[in-house]
Amino acid sequence: MWRDEVVSYDLSRRELPDLARTLERADAVHGLYYLLVHALFRLFPGADPLLVLRLPSVLAVAVTAGLLTLLGARYAGPRAGLLAGLVFAVLPPVQRYAQEGRSYALVCALVVWATCLLVRAVDTGTARAWAGYGAVLLTACLLHEFAVLVLAAHAVAVPREARRAWLRAAGAVVAALAPLAVLSMRQSAQVAWIGGLGAGALLGFGGVALLGCACAAVLPKALVRLALPLTVLPAGLLMLVSPAKPLYVDRYVLYGQAGTALLAGAALDRLVRAGGPRRAAALLAAGAAIAALLPVTTYLRTPGSRLDDVTAIGAAVRTAGAGADGILYLPARRRVWSLADPGTVRGLRDLALDRTPAASGTLYGTEAGPSVIRARLLTAHRVVVLRDPVGQPPDPAPGEVVKRRTLAERFEECGTRTVRGARVSVYARRC
Repeated sequence: MWRDEVVSYDLSRRELPDLARTLERADAVHGLYYLLVHALFRLFPGADPLLVLRLPSVLAVAVTAGLLTLLGARYAGPRAGLLAGLVFAVLPPVQRYAQEGRSYALVCALVVWATCLLVRAVDTGTARAWAGYGAVLLTACLLHEFAVLVLAAHAVAVPREARRAWLRAAGAVVAALAPLAVLSMRQSAQVAWIGGLGAGALLGFGGVALLGCACAAVLPKALVRLALPLTVLPAGLLMLVSPAKPLYVDRYVLYGQAGTALLAGAALDRLVRAGGPRRAAALLAAGAAIAALLPVTTYLRTPGSRLDDVTAIGAAVRTAGAGADGILYLPARRRVWSLADPGTVRGLRDLALDRTPAASGTLYGTEAGPSVIRARLLTAHRVVVLRDPVGQPPDPAPGEVVKRRTLAERFEECGTRTVRGARVSVYARRC
């Protein structure tokens, strides 16, 4: 587990009134997902919690690959569809979020399902088909509101004669999503950690866009009109607003990978069918891509691929806590590291805690005032301190300043163990 999965785990296991109070204050954008996982934990109380948490994402990616196979077969033939599904399954971002207890894989599956229903609605023109499209897309948006950006891609794909019916369906989705959007805007401080667009994000997007355009050059227009906007527009729109309000994170628009897979699978099929040198080049390129992706695939299944490793942090705390009488989180939001397995801090007094996360309806709990924190610290003789890695900017909040100052003035650092994403230190009070 890493910290985001711990949040999924902790919130999904809270009682519904506690979860509702939390969503009023934080993480409303993921509220439907937490309710879904809450129901799964209730249905399978004896199952491995990590399996319950992650299995929906695994199944969602499998379903998405199947749906892409159907879409590809419709526009470019059965083999193109099969290749599109296979390409999707091996794309590194898909590999990552297929094995993570968050909503992004489920959103991707629902967006692709909605795209299939859009094609059906355009073909049949029935009110029932359009209602199905709107219902599935709305569910995707309620799981994560940035799924609404797929409407830009669908707007390009819809032919003129079906545009009025599509506008009605799209308008209903936007109207139904509006209350969640308003609530999540009030919680926008949660995404303050997102920085501006880096070179890596721009190069990655540019590379995918160029690949999509290169594939589009040899493909039927109907497929290109559907798949290329899906590849480019949702991510591109998030990037466009980022100079004013940084919001771009690749997982927020994971479903764009479905467009890439459709284009790449169909282009590969076209080159294979061409025969001669083109076929040989296509097969060679596919083999080289698979060989290049194998190390990435392996790496994505290691703790090093995540920002932190909550299991390793817990083990280090359990070792460091022998003989200690308190624990301190620097900053307070790193209390998340102990939420997955409270047993790692059993016997250690949380010196800064005022109210637990569940009781306070917050993600990480609330802390006492600076003077109370200092007084509690001075009653402890040996304290385990959980900190961010070296190089992270110190939190300027008054309580965090008091923690650091009191440790520096009245305690001596006895030792520090560095694990993935964290430092676990032991401090002893000076005589």
